Order: sequence, then structure tokens, then C-alpha cells
Amino acid sequence: MNDALLAAAGITLLTVGAGLARVLSGREVDGLMAVQLLGTGGIAALLLAASATGVAGVENVALGLALLASFASVAFVNASPTRRGSDRDENR
Repeated sequence: MNDALLAAAGITLLTVGAGLARVLSGREVDGLMAVQLLGTGGIAALLLAASATGVAGVENVALGLALLASFASVAFVNASPTRRGSDRDENR
């Protein structure tokens, strides 16, 4: 069972790597979705590895990554140059 969990963690990390390539491509909307994929995939891989190995504290690292991933998504949206709505109109 532990081998299957570690294999699933490895496959998850491969998809996270593909998402990282999308972030580096520079397209705005794809980048936002890829940042969310990086956070979610990283959390999933950490939790699968923690369950397979039984190493103490890995769950806490996954929770910390969840917190940082949510802030990264907010920062990505705020740094977007093409914001629409009332914020853009007020800054003119």
C-alpha cells in the first residue's frame, strides 16, 4: 500500500512540474490556474508521502503550504496588469 501512495505522490509531482512550465510561459490566466495547481498538487503530494512514510510533521508542512498557496493566488491577481472594475476606474 505504501508503494502505491508513493507512486501517486510521484505522479502528482509530475503534474505539478507541468504546471510550473505553464507558470513560466507567461500567459496570465493560465499562470493563475497553474499557481493554484502548484499549491494543490504540492499539498496532495505531501499528504500522500506523509501517509506512506509516517514521518512526523509533514502534515503541518502541508497545512503551511495551503496557507501560502492561498496568499500566492491573491498576490497573483493583485499583480495582474489587466484588472477590471471599479479599482481601475478610481485610479484614473
